[in-house]
Amino acid sequence: MSSDGLNWFSPSVREGLRSVLLVVAAAVVGVVGWNGEPRTLPVALVFPALWGLSPLRWQAAAIAAAYFLAAARGLPQGVATFYGSSVLLGISLWFGAALAFVGVHAVLWSRRPGWGRAVRFGIAAILMAVPPFGIVGWAHPITAAGVLFPEWGWWGLAATAVIMLAATTRGWAAVMVVLLCLGVWSAVTWTEPQRPEGWTGLDFRLGNSLGRGSDLEQHQALIGMIRAATADGARVVVLPENALGLWTPTVAKLWRSRLRGLDVTVVAGATVIRPDGYDNVMVAIDPDGARVVHRQRMPVPVSMWQPWRDWIGEPGGARADLFGASVAMIGGQRVAPLVCYEQLLVWPVLQSMAHRADLVVAIGNGWWTAGTNVAGIQKASSAAWARLFRLPLVVSFNL
Repeated sequence: MSSDGLNWFSPSVREGLRSVLLVVAAAVVGVVGWNGEPRTLPVALVFPALWGLSPLRWQAAAIAAAYFLAAARGLPQGVATFYGSSVLLGISLWFGAALAFVGVHAVLWSRRPGWGRAVRFGIAAILMAVPPFGIVGWAHPITAAGVLFPEWGWWGLAATAVIMLAATTRGWAAVMVVLLCLGVWSAVTWTEPQRPEGWTGLDFRLGNSLGRGSDLEQHQALIGMIRAATADGARVVVLPENALGLWTPTVAKLWRSRLRGLDVTVVAGATVIRPDGYDNVMVAIDPDGARVVHRQRMPVPVSMWQPWRDWIGEPGGARADLFGASVAMIGGQRVAPLVCYEQLLVWPVLQSMAHRADLVVAIGNGWWTAGTNVAGIQKASSAAWARLFRLPLVVSFNL
């Protein structure tokens, strides 16, 4: 080879190829781990090992970016559909959402291997699990706990955390072998969470029309579905996020009058208008009355939660009740409500589990996610958390 040619065996070339392979591997992990199938969630635990193998800080940042962007790849198209805009707006929000994840993992990266680096990754994992960084803490590897250790509860969460931290140490290869064995076994033995007896969740494909009707037609159609479900033996029927639209005394009176005589509880999403914006809520309608039982802790940032409006004195946007009530009493059960965006995060579900929920109810209005992996990831995450804590799960989505 000539002296001015490329020396493929030089340290700089080898290091460059290694960096490229690590970044590509992180993207593959993001795609495979977060594809909407619960059994592939353990693949996300390869990310800590790739982060720990980074020889330089900028490479750790590139690996974190590749993983996060690949996992959240449905966001650009979803945003474009929601706003009816070009995909460029979605791409800008996609990269903006990645800044927190990339920044935290870049700042806490350490050149020195060992358990010191593991502790730093643990700090990063905690920061991405709770507000403020946890507000965009999607694709958190700890979600795999319910697949690897179903029914282990908090012990399963701790065991997954140990795997996650150990993957950043010199023993990463042995950890990956253990993870492979556990992952294969869990994929073979995986079972979906059970549905509680007497409960049913209704799925719709009504697009963006759900909850936006101003007349009685849509309410009457939903009430008809409730009656049909009751005839099939349902005692509690769950409807998607915002199924009832604006929640007013008139709407409550309508539903109570139409369901009079039926031994059924209806759980549904709705919107409550406030002087300074609105609350995205879950309501329960039963023979005893109609009431708001849960206010969403974390609405979707930007499209719903717009805190900057308060800074400029402009009303509007959904309120974030970050650490609000985490369980709701419905049908004599302590329900862990996960409303749409909350299903992508860590702290809302753990907060509910800490308050000893009896079952998980996950509702969403994901019409804007059509053609993406977002709704699948939400359902897979909800199933994983329910299996971890051995809880029944009821899901109701509109697409």
